[in-house]
Amino acid sequence: MAKSGEKAVGGVTTGLISLGEEVVWRAWHFGFPIRMTSRITAMEAPDYFVDEQVKGPFRRFRHVHEFLVEGEETVMIDRIEFTAPFGPIGRIVEKLFLARYLRHLIDTRNRYLTAHDPS
Repeated sequence: MAKSGEKAVGGVTTGLISLGEEVVWRAWHFGFPIRMTSRITAMEAPDYFVDEQVKGPFRRFRHVHEFLVEGEETVMIDRIEFTAPFGPIGRIVEKLFLARYLRHLIDTRNRYLTAHDPS
C-alpha cells in the first residue's frame, strides 16, 4: 500500500487479531492524512471475519472478509458497506468516485497479498 502509505499504528499491529480487538490505521488519501480505528466485530475462523470502523472518516464502514476453499486454493471475497459523511453531498461523492476508489484500494491490497503469499 505504498501509494497511500497505509500502516497499522495502534492496537493490534502484528500477528493475528481476534474478536473484539482493534487496529488503528494511518494512511494518506486524496492528499489528506486519515486515521481509522477498526474493531473485529464477528469472526468464525477460518471462514470469515468482519471489521467495522469505530472511529474514522466514514459515517459507517463495514468490511466482510470471507475465505472459501476451492480445490487446492483459498479464495478471499471482500464485501464493503460504507456511508460517506456529509449527508447528501457525501452520497454524491460515493456515487461519483468513492465507491470506485475503495474497490481499487481493496483490489490493490489483494494483489499485494497474493504476490506475497508465504506458502
